[in-house]
Amino acid sequence: MIPLYEDDALLVFDKPAGLLSVPGRLPENKDSLAPRVQAIWPDALIVHRLDMATSGLIVMARGAEAHRTLSIAFAERRVHKRYVAVVAGQVRDEEGEVDLPLITDWPNRPKQMIDYTIGKPSLTRYRVIAREADRTRVELEPVTGRSHQLRVHMMALGHPIIGDVFYAPTEIQALSSRLWLHAERLDLPHPVTGEALRFEAPAAF
Repeated sequence: MIPLYEDDALLVFDKPAGLLSVPGRLPENKDSLAPRVQAIWPDALIVHRLDMATSGLIVMARGAEAHRTLSIAFAERRVHKRYVAVVAGQVRDEEGEVDLPLITDWPNRPKQMIDYTIGKPSLTRYRVIAREADRTRVELEPVTGRSHQLRVHMMALGHPIIGDVFYAPTEIQALSSRLWLHAERLDLPHPVTGEALRFEAPAAF
């Protein structure tokens, strides 16, 4: 793995779609970003994850202290992420929010679902970037960081992400061999110096 950024405290990568962030339970899911990176940087530790189907920016801490500092920054929402996605149909408003509580759909894991009774608060902001006849390119900001949040929220808005095998109907899945969701920007404080850093990686779709 070639990092987009490297120093003594952190590493930043542009994860390809189809690669797990960490090893899965099954033998066929042992290959993932974390062990690939740790083979070169043994002190590298996962701070956050991207879905296997999602591509884009992911940061790893080097050492326990950097990991603790970055984990606190994530918990305190001092890390800001921007994604780009292509969704089915024409999104009506130029920008808006989806505020719907999410919880794991246990019989159908890893799928998530909306649950107004026991779901955890989940907020996504969206902004239209470009429009085509049958689809819309949007910028997505996950204010909270729930599993599959962007995918479920776009589905709930009536515009599932193209290529989403979990939440899009069959005809929308079939439009792409991969999920059109990419983490394109990451803003975070450096775990040692506190300097505000910004990383960008454009989507390949």
